[in-house]
Amino acid sequence: MDLGLSGRVALVCASTGGLGLASARALAAEGAAVAVTGRRGELAESIAAEIAAAGGRAIGAAADLTAPDAPDALVDRVVRDLGPVDVLVLNGPGPTPGSAADFTARDAAAAVDLLLAPHLALVRRVLPGMRERGWGRIVAVGSSGVEEPLAGMVASNAGRAALAGYLKTLAGEVAADGVTVNMALPGRIATDRLTYLDRQTAERTGRTEDAVRDAARSAIPAGRYGSPAEFGALVAFLSGAPAAYITGTAVRCDGGQGHAL
Repeated sequence: MDLGLSGRVALVCASTGGLGLASARALAAEGAAVAVTGRRGELAESIAAEIAAAGGRAIGAAADLTAPDAPDALVDRVVRDLGPVDVLVLNGPGPTPGSAADFTARDAAAAVDLLLAPHLALVRRVLPGMRERGWGRIVAVGSSGVEEPLAGMVASNAGRAALAGYLKTLAGEVAADGVTVNMALPGRIATDRLTYLDRQTAERTGRTEDAVRDAARSAIPAGRYGSPAEFGALVAFLSGAPAAYITGTAVRCDGGQGHAL
């Protein structure tokens, strides 16, 4: 299937590792020019060089999107070096696990600052151009907790739910302009972040990490953790031309683990 991404410009947030990196690589493989971004600027540049060496077009840019002026500065860099942004992949670091009973107003504000505010700034910056050109894709890397809140992950559940509500509202406002807005919801994908969460669970419950992973796999109908490349393929599809009639929705990549349809 031709995703129609050749010549498109994709800005992928937090793409020096994990799901963001998988998404950047999948988009580059489809012919998009990709901006690889993250706090580790040298690593972003190294990944961009790898993409370019394989025949793609990419830049690496250091960006801490929680800094007030960082979203504008990042978009300026991408537009200058690659062109107007056609595909915006919203992604960022996950917050620390925690319980709802201990969740404070300050914690809630921190979750918004991490999971919502930077994405709002990026969308507001690239959306006018997408609407003017009559083509755009906004894909947010979410969490299965958007549909089924995860135990012990209250900050993630709250912050990502706020982002989901915003994006669903936005999707209805811009669909007629050729801009789609969706979320890709990972289940248990084998990334460093999941390794960290499994370790936290092991420490909290007194089990070994192997026991935690075995129990987690047994709850997944597919019987395994997903690969980052499988998730990246979903992001690339939602970013492509064949997905033009898919908007305002969340698509899970979880091996069938979620209980909702």
